[in-house]
Amino acid sequence: MTVQYPTIADCVGNTPLVRLQRLPGETTNTLLVKLEGNNPAGSVKDRPALSMITRAELRGDIQPGDTLIEATSGNTGIALAMAAAIKGYRMILIMPDNSTAERKAAMTAYGAELILVTKEQGMEGARDLADQMQREGKGKVLDQFANGDNPEAHYRGTGPEIWRQTGGEITHFVSSMGTTGTIMGVSRYLKEQKPEVQIVGLQPMEGSAIPGIRRWPQEYLPKIYDSTRVDRVVDMHQSEAEDVMRRLAREEGIFCGVSSGGAVAAMLRLSRELENAVMVAIICDRGDRYLSSGIFDAD
Repeated sequence: MTVQYPTIADCVGNTPLVRLQRLPGETTNTLLVKLEGNNPAGSVKDRPALSMITRAELRGDIQPGDTLIEATSGNTGIALAMAAAIKGYRMILIMPDNSTAERKAAMTAYGAELILVTKEQGMEGARDLADQMQREGKGKVLDQFANGDNPEAHYRGTGPEIWRQTGGEITHFVSSMGTTGTIMGVSRYLKEQKPEVQIVGLQPMEGSAIPGIRRWPQEYLPKIYDSTRVDRVVDMHQSEAEDVMRRLAREEGIFCGVSSGGAVAAMLRLSRELENAVMVAIICDRGDRYLSSGIFDAD
């Protein structure tokens, strides 16, 4: 018998769905989280990164040896750096210079080249520079913000996994919104199976900075975003997201980033309004890529 051994790309997806035990308190609701930090490069972004490159290859848009360019705040960049390493592409990543040292180091470890813009320029400036470099013929922008292969990864993977793992009992899905690929793809799949499932998106309150998610100005709103696929949008304060993030580590043993803390905080809010609900929130990544920020310090 010939054994078929998997490649690292085969290990993207099929992440665990686990029940929260202590944070929910006394409740008739079931609160579940999907551990996307278990993907090979450590975040939910492994799914769209691999999807965008693989499906572009199948269309003949790119081929190994080409240069790819992407603006990123961190997780997508790490995932794309991994996918480019697997498939043999030169990867140029453009990101704000206030991203954590761990994120930058992870990208370069996979062989990607980094270009930093200022904190003030932010993701909008990074996206503008990526487009400029493409116009100058320096590479091809995958554009996670407008690329349908981003939500398609979640329509084909994350959504079906959640449906199967909950036995179709899910009533509410909660996700932070950055590129919005996760919430768009999962919403499409779950609504096809069960239209009454409630889709809840999370964005930072005005003045709050939550890594990986944004309150986009209208002109930079991701083109893949369709507001009709989201039933409710929750505004989250940075301090509440950080507090729940720390509590997840200390009370549940789930070590994750701030946007994941925000998603669970939103789920806890919802739980106080509901009975007998089955809720799923996305844990986007692992907490180890935020350690240098001091956000987990004891004080």
